[in-house]
Amino acid sequence: MGGADSASMPTPMRPPVLYPLFAPLSSLKGVGPKVAPLVERVAGGTLVRDLAFTAPTGLNERRRTTIAEATDGGLQTFVVQVEAHLPGGGGGRPYRIRCFDDTGWMFLAWFKGGGLHLARAHPVGDVRAVSGEAKRFGVELQIAHPDYMLGVDRADDIPRFEAVYPATAGLGSRQIGRLVRTAVEPVPELEEWQDAAWLARQAWPGWRAALGTLHTPVADADLMPNAPARMRLAYDELFAHQLAMARRKAVRRAEPARTIPRSAVADAVEAALPFSLTGAQTRTLAEARADLARGQTMTRLVQGDVGSGKTAVALLLLADAAAAGQQGAFMAPTEILARQHAEGLAPKLLAAGITSVLLTGRDKGSQRIQKLNGLASGETQIAFGTHALFQDEVRFADLGLAIVDEQHRFGVSERRRLQAKGTAVHLLALSATPIPRTLELALYGDIDVSRIDEKPPGRTPVVTTLSPSDRLPELVARLKAAAAGGAQAFWICPLVEESESLNVAAAEGRAEDLARVLGGSVGLVHGRMPPAQKDAAMAEFAEGRTSVLVATTVVEVGVDVPNASIMVIEHADRFGLAQLHQLRGRVGRGAQRSACVLLYDPPLSESGKARLGVLRETDDGFLIAERDLQLRGSGDLMGLKQSGLPDYRFVDPSAHAALFPVAADDARLLLGLDPGFTSERGQAAATLEALFDWRPGERGWREAG
Repeated sequence: MGGADSASMPTPMRPPVLYPLFAPLSSLKGVGPKVAPLVERVAGGTLVRDLAFTAPTGLNERRRTTIAEATDGGLQTFVVQVEAHLPGGGGGRPYRIRCFDDTGWMFLAWFKGGGLHLARAHPVGDVRAVSGEAKRFGVELQIAHPDYMLGVDRADDIPRFEAVYPATAGLGSRQIGRLVRTAVEPVPELEEWQDAAWLARQAWPGWRAALGTLHTPVADADLMPNAPARMRLAYDELFAHQLAMARRKAVRRAEPARTIPRSAVADAVEAALPFSLTGAQTRTLAEARADLARGQTMTRLVQGDVGSGKTAVALLLLADAAAAGQQGAFMAPTEILARQHAEGLAPKLLAAGITSVLLTGRDKGSQRIQKLNGLASGETQIAFGTHALFQDEVRFADLGLAIVDEQHRFGVSERRRLQAKGTAVHLLALSATPIPRTLELALYGDIDVSRIDEKPPGRTPVVTTLSPSDRLPELVARLKAAAAGGAQAFWICPLVEESESLNVAAAEGRAEDLARVLGGSVGLVHGRMPPAQKDAAMAEFAEGRTSVLVATTVVEVGVDVPNASIMVIEHADRFGLAQLHQLRGRVGRGAQRSACVLLYDPPLSESGKARLGVLRETDDGFLIAERDLQLRGSGDLMGLKQSGLPDYRFVDPSAHAALFPVAADDARLLLGLDPGFTSERGQAAATLEALFDWRPGERGWREAG
């Protein structure tokens, strides 16, 4: 990135022109202490900006017609004369006003709130413009609780088109709409931050005009993600996000750090491996080593499909760190996974003269003290562990490299706490959840990303089949026969206990059912079990003492049982494809032929068939993630929320996929040319960045402190 020193780039301050938008919602007329919490719930924030950025979800059209031509149902507007007031007289009967026009009669009804005030406001003989949902009861036309009842001179005040907004208990859509209009009214014109040529080519409106159009749709097409106003607002939001991430990336890259060169020790460890690295592993290793040799703090994510060999890359980098006289930490989200890494990698490190230790929350007494002393003195070079690694009492003599496995399972603050155990600690994050390239920019635009998109040779493909749940007895019989022959199987259930609201199987109930058929050779693992109990169940399965392990998605990561060759997933249509692919990756890790059975409740919809069919067609996790995004949209991608997908207000990552790379390139270009935001466009872009106020580590833009 060219230009001035990126590390000195200023963080944009909030310009005064944005003050009206950053006022509290309680400053709006009609938002008192009782209403404010309801509005905040709908707006997803506490600021006027949050309400102004709340997009409508639908559109109502009020057809102007006559009584004779009125349809049964639908919003309609009439011009009528008041003929009589008909009090309800008790017994639940409504207060009614009888009206007429040149074509017939109609009634306006109030089941609550009718009375003298209506008689005074709408005296007999006056002409009124009335609008609401008209319904016919026999030959009688009626509107209950009209939305509008105005003097005929104000008939044009009744909108023909009316945006529909999300509602909440105690606050209806029309009330939200009125408040949204109040919030949008003071929004100022802002200096244009978009490139003039790009804006002209897209034929998009200005920002203020786009926001106004968002809230005044006149056709269903105006609500679509590809409507010009929505495209403009989506691009602005993406551009602001990419600016913030590009700025953070530039600052981070400028942070000095000690180098970790490639070592002969790591080369010896690699030579001793029982396999050769794939081209993708070699490329990823080279990218990370280039970071470590640069003299700047590395922050790199390695994405790799299930079984692609991310751990081997981590092993060699840990060896490099130890050879450089620095310590390494390898943190995993579960004790099962941390122990698995330690058991698999520690012997390889020890063979090269590198000492390591496993540290978890279960370490107690003198054993724990001994482990802590080894890390504090530097005698122990590598630490494997869970969240226990960043606890206050854990001290490293010289931590230089932190590796975080399944990084999306840790919060940003947790990763930082681990890095804080040393000075300018390099960070390598690993993820076995492939992300579509579109979302990769949304999630990881502020860090460097490597992809291990090649699997080691010799892995047995998993045969994937779909099966309706009514064939469950047949499947269990086949499973019994396979278990008798020495096969092992995972059986995945979505819930731990029975749910009254969802017709899904519970792991506990399924384990009991299978145990009756298979005998005592059935284990159970779920997230609510104590860690020791989970570890014991996993150990029994890994050692072959149980044939079937019934589990929730707790086994999605970190379970390596090469003998397991069967995966059964109940209610597979309820899972995201990325998660199904992760689960399927638990089998096919040995030499025997493996199978994955996706159970579903018939009838399976066409979209469900298309989604699950993708898993039958390919075992490429990156391709599966792309197809999942195309078929279901970003909102349904299971696992992405945990990954930190931003809470965009205007952006639909599926519909606006083409805008991501453009916004990222534009942000890099602007920061390269004007890192201090001193040019006319730079100043406008600083206003945009302050408007959305993206914060490091946040899933969405937030109110500034």
